[in-house]
Amino acid sequence: MDKIQVVQGAPLERDPKSGISRRSIFDTPADQIMQIRIPGGFTGGWHHHGKRTMYGYLVSGKANMEFGQKGMEKAVLSAGDFFLIPPGLIHRDVNPHNEDAVILIFNIGQGPTSQEVPGPEA
Repeated sequence: MDKIQVVQGAPLERDPKSGISRRSIFDTPADQIMQIRIPGGFTGGWHHHGKRTMYGYLVSGKANMEFGQKGMEKAVLSAGDFFLIPPGLIHRDVNPHNEDAVILIFNIGQGPTSQEVPGPEA
């Protein structure tokens, strides 16, 4: 590649399956960059990102990432926080607050972006 690519602002599209609004910014077989919006009062389904490592940056709002045995652990995120979700870690996105949370996601690695599962094991 011998030029700079620019992706202009565009509205996020709501995913009817997950309930999260998202916009793919760059997507290659080895990495993916997207913007997501988690609505206030939202609890997502359990999932993992296969062999991909997920790096994230919370642009605005607050959100929790629940994980661990029986889903009893959580990472509490506020605007300005960075986070890393290792490959295969079962987790879910939760926004118990009123305002939406906006997150930039960087998925690194190959394979499916997200795989739904029943939940973390005991």
